[in-house]
Amino acid sequence: MNEEIELKFIVQPETLPALRQRLSATGHDGHALRQLTNTYFETDGFDLRRHGIGLRIRQVDGQYEMTMKTAGQVIGGLHQHPEYNVPLPGPMLELQRLPAQAWPEGLSPAALQSRLKPLFTTDFAREKWRVTQGESQIEVALDRGEVSAGSLSEPICELEMELLSGNARDLFTFARTLSDAGGLRLGSLSKAARGYHLQRGNPARAIRPLPLLNPAARATVEEGMSAALHLALDHWQYHEELWLRDDPQAKVGVMEGITLIRETFRVMGNLVRRKATTALRALLADIMPLIAAERADPQAICYLPVYLQTKLALTSWLMFSVWQNTADEATRKKLAGAYRQFADMTLARCGAELKVAFGRTLSDEEYLQQLPRLERRLMAFHVLSGAYRPTEVVAYLMHWKALHQSIVQQGPEDREHLRRQALAQVGFWLK
Repeated sequence: MNEEIELKFIVQPETLPALRQRLSATGHDGHALRQLTNTYFETDGFDLRRHGIGLRIRQVDGQYEMTMKTAGQVIGGLHQHPEYNVPLPGPMLELQRLPAQAWPEGLSPAALQSRLKPLFTTDFAREKWRVTQGESQIEVALDRGEVSAGSLSEPICELEMELLSGNARDLFTFARTLSDAGGLRLGSLSKAARGYHLQRGNPARAIRPLPLLNPAARATVEEGMSAALHLALDHWQYHEELWLRDDPQAKVGVMEGITLIRETFRVMGNLVRRKATTALRALLADIMPLIAAERADPQAICYLPVYLQTKLALTSWLMFSVWQNTADEATRKKLAGAYRQFADMTLARCGAELKVAFGRTLSDEEYLQQLPRLERRLMAFHVLSGAYRPTEVVAYLMHWKALHQSIVQQGPEDREHLRRQALAQVGFWLK
């Protein structure tokens, strides 16, 4: 069993010549172009997918290999998965060759063998380079081809950087050396994920509302902060894919994710030292107006160097718990405290701030002046409200969101009524 750690990038095709030249010019070993054909298997009931398993047979140069990838973790474009690779004599599945410990409870390879069928394929040409970065060995693979399911297909134009040995930090260091040329963006969807979606008929992906954070029971403050940032990054990544697929409404989801990240830093400002987030906050501030622009073009923005550098910075910040580098002993104790207790205190401050800001009748201009404050507090509620009864949280937020919408749409006819309704509520954290 190997633990696969890799960064995945989507590449703009027009930048390929410059990218190849840059990789070759580094003096690292290159490999001849090879054609890889992969067939993915599944049952009619999608038993493998439900257990977070991907199963394929790869054919290259007349040789066959069976690979089983099990559930792992995706942060931005960083993919971490345990995987099992077994050589095969031919193109037929032989599940008995996989180690018994690879299978989760409830899945029997003997029972699955006859039920598995080809589901989709990926067929692509691969170029490879071996890179030395610091004390680490990294394999860089450039793939061009397509993923196909029945009559449906979509192109593959990807760059993968896999850590062969050494330190995962070197993976990010090398990625940053390529980021300044543009034409790359982190990819959160694997080839397999795209194949499964095509197999379902390639339905349009729906816009998702920003969810409330739902932390684990007895979560610490640190765990809650990390979960909030993961939620925000996932929301950003998901809607970025939709935005790039010509859904202009998805831009709102991208901005919500970024805003939630920035608000999480504000909420945790007393626990995470400012210098630990300075560079990251500056990058987020740089890309936000680019995205918010009325005629923002996702095909241009999402492949900008600063856009990629922002995501790399956030992903590595989460991966390596960078905030710990500047935390003293007192701060570490606070971070280890109960998330629910921290949320109680912080929500009380947020609620009091809104009551002061909207505690009297405001003019149209004053409402607009208070709009950024209201937006920040709504985001803070998303970070902090997951440990409470969802029905009470939703009811509380509904009134403040209605007031927010009234201000944005400049609808003064019911604004005063909405303001009074929002103020009259008892905070759900007090119940």
